[in-house]
Amino acid sequence: MKFLLALSILLFAVQFSFSCTEGEGLVEENDLYISATDKSGKTGGISQERFDSVIEKLTELYEPIVAQAGGQLVVRANWTDGTVNAYAQRIGSSWIVQMFGGLARHSTITEDGFALVMCHELGHHLGGTPIKRGSFWASNEGQSDYFATLKCLRKYFENDEQHDEIVSKLEAPEEVVQTCHQQWSSELDRGICIRGSMAGFSVARLFQALRRQTREPAFTSPDPTVVTRIDDNHPATQCRLDTYYQGALCTVDHTIDVSNEDEVQGTCHQVNHFDMGLRPLCWFKPTIDSNEPDNPELAKL
Repeated sequence: MKFLLALSILLFAVQFSFSCTEGEGLVEENDLYISATDKSGKTGGISQERFDSVIEKLTELYEPIVAQAGGQLVVRANWTDGTVNAYAQRIGSSWIVQMFGGLARHSTITEDGFALVMCHELGHHLGGTPIKRGSFWASNEGQSDYFATLKCLRKYFENDEQHDEIVSKLEAPEEVVQTCHQQWSSELDRGICIRGSMAGFSVARLFQALRRQTREPAFTSPDPTVVTRIDDNHPATQCRLDTYYQGALCTVDHTIDVSNEDEVQGTCHQVNHFDMGLRPLCWFKPTIDSNEPDNPELAKL
């Protein structure tokens, strides 16, 4: 009897350890590998100096936030690794983010786009509901995308001394400029909206390249798909750009945290009568009736 009890405990411990080492990637597994010495024409992206700078700044921002949530942020900066992906993982109390030089060197990736990728991985840990089915901790792919521009990049951009100069050089489409100006009243917030949108365009072009698609994603042609239930998987390329764009347009303050249980908290949601900044229906299916009473703390000003 003691042996059977010990065996049961051991099996439970093994099962639990595996559930805590679940990995979440930015994009589907792929065989592209861009080494630090690659001269084949695949190189581009950002330098090692900018790679390190982005990771250092976001780590400093999110270490105390993760600690307050009960974890220890562990960021693994793998510059020499040519993997074109990024991962989130949990092992015990360690909340792990893995970033790779291969992704940073891809020709589609801008510095802001690389920051968005790390924000996406942080979003698996902190992005709130919807949590991926079968996981006890990982926000799903669409929610991690939404969190990246809704919360994370805003924190990253707001105290950037070079912010105005960066925005002036972006050459953002008129659609993005006009809509960000309509949504936001301050020049700082308008610029953050534009930067977040264009960071999303950088990463969406990465998905286009990895998926070998000929059609470029565009801000003016949102994905018309309407899901019948929440899709936890990697959304289509256009759908992901739509999500980044809407996260940048949502006017809920970035200091209002999202929730692992409440899909309304900290977001733009139909229940509070937002008509912009909503999670796209190409992956998100609201579970709360928009006819329910408003939440006064989150109502649009």
